[in-house]
Amino acid sequence: MYRHTAGAVVGVAALLIALTGCSGSDTGPKAEEQSPLGEYLAAAWGGDLSEEEQQKRFEEDNKQREELVAQCMTEAGFEYIPVADSGYMVSGDDVVWEPDSREWVAQYGYGMVEWPGKDEATEPGEEYVDPNQDYVSSLTESEQNAYYEVLYGPSIPEEEMGEDGSYEWDWTQSGCHGWAQHETEGDDPFTSDEHKPLMDAINEFYNDMQNAPELADLNAEWASCMDDAGHSGFVAQADAQTSMSDELNAYYENQTEWIEDDPALAELAEREVELALADLDCREKTDYRDQQAKITAELEEQFIADHKAELDAFKAAAEQGR
Repeated sequence: MYRHTAGAVVGVAALLIALTGCSGSDTGPKAEEQSPLGEYLAAAWGGDLSEEEQQKRFEEDNKQREELVAQCMTEAGFEYIPVADSGYMVSGDDVVWEPDSREWVAQYGYGMVEWPGKDEATEPGEEYVDPNQDYVSSLTESEQNAYYEVLYGPSIPEEEMGEDGSYEWDWTQSGCHGWAQHETEGDDPFTSDEHKPLMDAINEFYNDMQNAPELADLNAEWASCMDDAGHSGFVAQADAQTSMSDELNAYYENQTEWIEDDPALAELAEREVELALADLDCREKTDYRDQQAKITAELEEQFIADHKAELDAFKAAAEQGR
């Protein structure tokens, strides 16, 4: 049975980000340079494609998936017009992400409270119109309930949901959308039983790598620099950005209503910039980026040597499924 869990999807995304080298002058965090292990895994999500190729791939996949949804709904006795808009858009050249640029960091920090393109993103855009809305509105309430159950599957029982709202996704219980997705994507190599031992080994490798002596020494040097700059309490370089993320999450969780130009959020943005600049200074003083890349590459090369056959099989399966 082909299944996802919300946690697994998030874990894979985080893993890919960790494996991706981002150019300081690039447009958003994307894969311009891959780590050795990242080159294997990029085949499964199109990281080796250009922005135009990725956009074309998603549009083609969406068209095929929506046509299958329409076929499935028709067979169930309902009308359905394929939805042309996939909702996916590759970031364009107008959004610049430069976390290693002092000018950029001085303006955006880590890009949490403020970020390039924020004003455009928050402006009201063209209202989405579902081509099936008129048909659905013509149905009785009971017919509408049946329509959506056929389209998306039955609602998830509360006892099957985690405390964070996550649940195990089963395509066989996800209606015409689940069936169409399974038909177009097949078995996701990231979540298939065949490659589970490899995925488990990769997760264990990256968890253990955080404690590698070489990285521990580098992080200790960075943390000492941060202490000198008045930002103590961090153990690893990622802790600085995580601390701001935690503060921002806490801010939003405590909001009962949206406050325009909230001074508390503005203060948080100022502290984010201050911390991000200190972080940047210490990364530059310790040559953190290049040293981390070198250490990671050496450790990954050893992992690849130990799991060459499994990785080659994973890459072949991923490329065959594209």
